[in-house]
Amino acid sequence: MSSPTVSVSRGSSPLVLSMPHPGTGLPAEVAAQLNARGKLVEDTDWHMRQLYAFAERFQPTIVEAQLSRFVIDLNRDPAGVSLYPGQATTELAPTTTFDGAPIWETAPDEAEIARRREAYFQPYHEALAAEIAHAKAQHGFCLLWDCHSIKSVIPRLFPDTLPTLNLGTNSGASAAPSVEAAAAAAMAGGAFTQVVNGRFKGGWITRHYGRPADRVHALQMEIALLAYLDDEAAPWAFAPAKAASLQATLSTMIEAALAAATKLERSKP
Repeated sequence: MSSPTVSVSRGSSPLVLSMPHPGTGLPAEVAAQLNARGKLVEDTDWHMRQLYAFAERFQPTIVEAQLSRFVIDLNRDPAGVSLYPGQATTELAPTTTFDGAPIWETAPDEAEIARRREAYFQPYHEALAAEIAHAKAQHGFCLLWDCHSIKSVIPRLFPDTLPTLNLGTNSGASAAPSVEAAAAAAMAGGAFTQVVNGRFKGGWITRHYGRPADRVHALQMEIALLAYLDDEAAPWAFAPAKAASLQATLSTMIEAALAAATKLERSKP
């Protein structure tokens, strides 16, 4: 299934890959309101499908956004509540880049944000919820892997350089302990700097859908762009040789998390 808002490729396993931020599309009425900086859509999670091409062996379902996060951020609370109180972040309808640069000639008002929430936010989440439910119906559980990437140096959001791999489970609330532990152990076996539930503990997708008691285990993976791009700047070119090692580690992590979730769920009455 594909639309101007969301693309869904249904697989045959309990693994669902959510990709809320790789899109660069801008509806005409939104593009007309952006300034020159905003039209660069620089805070995109670049090349997610190419990076996660290795996951084909797991036969995942992939839910991928087509529009830029500057239209509306699919990983923010639709009520507009901050996910990280007291820390710098961007909003449901971002007003700046991650670096703090303004992106609008005419900033969206509350009525416009409500319109975008209905037109663009809802279709993605209706599709994602449907695929999670389908995975559960077919397999008895779902492993939701929320795919993200970000520049490794953004002083406004975090000090110093971000670890390459940032695994988030909302401090253990969105996935069973054994599933988190399996993914973390596999991550530790790689050659990358890493953290579990550090600066990025999981956005709204992880927090909203992750319900271990209801057999949905959600993990967010935030990756430093420099691990798979030539440079963290335009033209945001994919670097296959750099990406290969990262892909091997990610594959091991997903395999371990799937195995742990399968073992856990099959042990339940």
